[in-house]
Amino acid sequence: MKDKPPQTPAIQVLERMFSLLDLLASHQDPVSLKALSEATGLHPSTAHRILNDLTIGRFVDRPEAGSYRLGMRLLELGNLVKARLDVRDAALPAMRELHKFTHQPVNLSVRQGDEIVYIERTYSERSGMQVVRAVGGRAPLHLTSVGKLFLASDDPQRVRAYATRTGLAGHTRNSLTELGSLERELALVRQRGVARDDEELELGVRCMAAGIYDDQSKLVAGLSISAPADRLEEAWIARLKETAAQISSALGYRG
Repeated sequence: MKDKPPQTPAIQVLERMFSLLDLLASHQDPVSLKALSEATGLHPSTAHRILNDLTIGRFVDRPEAGSYRLGMRLLELGNLVKARLDVRDAALPAMRELHKFTHQPVNLSVRQGDEIVYIERTYSERSGMQVVRAVGGRAPLHLTSVGKLFLASDDPQRVRAYATRTGLAGHTRNSLTELGSLERELALVRQRGVARDDEELELGVRCMAAGIYDDQSKLVAGLSISAPADRLEEAWIARLKETAAQISSALGYRG
């Protein structure tokens, strides 16, 4: 079987941008426009236009006129990716053990804007529940147990702003679509340390979630158990919280 030829971007300007970033990454010190142009084969004016746009986006810094280096935005994005990979790596073994205990899907989710994103899941056919949202799937914060954890960590002004932006649209008859109802629910989440989804995202499915914290005591993810509405057991709460605490500890959280 022949190896596939290396893929190149379909948009030429992106290919040129990648070549400039790769070249900057190979140098510890700032690189001059002339050197970048010669090494990439780009006309100086073309390289300058691309580098200028990258500078505006903070992907490239210009420490002095005519020289460039990688920018802080790449570090920020890299740290975000690292944090999510670390959470997944730390969580997966504990998720598998929790799944063995419950025989129901166990989900790991993070917040992105006004939604949660599923980044890992452990499940089996024995659960008797079809998994609708695959890894990479998204759902509104106020309709999910993990999303409520993140909203509960926000101050009241941010929660109200979220409600205004989203309109608190519902998916089922159980969805919390009024700000007052949501605020009362979030108060319970803060009190109990566990959040719930009572068929608010999908009829027939209930969830419970506990938070995962990093070494800065920041809520970085949520661990949830999903089950058919008549199979979710209250006895799982203690094990869920214990598992979330175990993952948090692996991330450096000391409570």
